[in-house]
Amino acid sequence: MFKIKVITIGKVKEAWLLQALKEYEKRLSSNCLITWVLAKDERDFTALAKKEDHFVCLDQKGVLVSSEVLSKKVMALLEQNGSRLTLLIGGADGIDPLLLQKADALISLSPLTFTHQMTRLIFLEQLFRAFEIFANSAYHK
Repeated sequence: MFKIKVITIGKVKEAWLLQALKEYEKRLSSNCLITWVLAKDERDFTALAKKEDHFVCLDQKGVLVSSEVLSKKVMALLEQNGSRLTLLIGGADGIDPLLLQKADALISLSPLTFTHQMTRLIFLEQLFRAFEIFANSAYHK
């Protein structure tokens, strides 16, 4: 079983968003376990992230990739890191430039700007899609 840790800031308060996140966690449960690490603020986020040896940053400045390329990248990173992947989703001010330099990869989900809470959902859907692409399922057409 793959283990994916997501370090981000703050709790999700909206019931509809919590429900959607739970739905994708359920869909992913046969492939991976998602662990959420919720920082209190930017300083706490940076401190938590600095403890990680390997991580991927979701950042506007990252490489814009297709779902197929993201699938290959995620699978390669999971293989390289012993079936584990840590992902950073920064807050309103983005991710500390020193963390961006240290990251194994910088990935942009879109040139659009999303709240960090919406980014969680978009990422989970793309992660589910990545596993489905890898499995050659009909989900991704």
